[in-house]
Amino acid sequence: MNSSVLTISERNNIESGPWFSKLSLPLRSDILARATVRRLTDGALMSVRGEPAEEWIGVARGAVRVSSVSLSGKQVTLTYVEPGIWFGDIALFDGLPRTHDASAHGETTLLVIRKPDFKDLLHRHTELYEALLRLNCRRLRLMFDVVEDLNTRPLASRLAKQILLLARSYGITQGAETEEIRIGLQLAQEDLAQLLGASRQRVNQELKGFEREGAVRVEPTRLVVLSKEKLLAIANR
Repeated sequence: MNSSVLTISERNNIESGPWFSKLSLPLRSDILARATVRRLTDGALMSVRGEPAEEWIGVARGAVRVSSVSLSGKQVTLTYVEPGIWFGDIALFDGLPRTHDASAHGETTLLVIRKPDFKDLLHRHTELYEALLRLNCRRLRLMFDVVEDLNTRPLASRLAKQILLLARSYGITQGAETEEIRIGLQLAQEDLAQLLGASRQRVNQELKGFEREGAVRVEPTRLVVLSKEKLLAIANR
């Protein structure tokens, strides 16, 4: 892959990813050599539940919205895949169809590895098996954390944790003399509510409480973290 195909920031997002950056140089180079760049506009559909899995994907810019349809027919967001994260390998391993819908959230750039190339990478680099095993163990631990939080933590605590995670992944520091961190990912309160398994009204009430405590500022489709310390205190209540 010609490095000029990605912008400098997109390339940095891939190479500094917490999982990818720990791979050996030969493996990283081989992955990038086989990757093609795909640029998507906001809302563009990438894959649909039930489709056969044909690609392994890394996010270089933007976000991928992973969602499903409830029994009532409502689209429900489960997570957003952030820059530097690779996904889609589980279905390539077990050969089963995709379990969820995936679409671009905002202007999104992807690195795409075709299934035959993914299989060849596994054949040529046994290191990749162990690395993907560690990656999926981490995913499983995170899933257990989410289930535990849903059953043991109040909504305010879960919302504070979610905002801190978004600030870590998409935070833009406003200036050297302020703690303010603007979350670059554009999310409506309904989007936050879906991530937390709550109603938009309840999320709105909690956010108003966060504002009164000086933890966040709510802007149309944006959140600004005013104090990470206050959010941490709320998350640990």
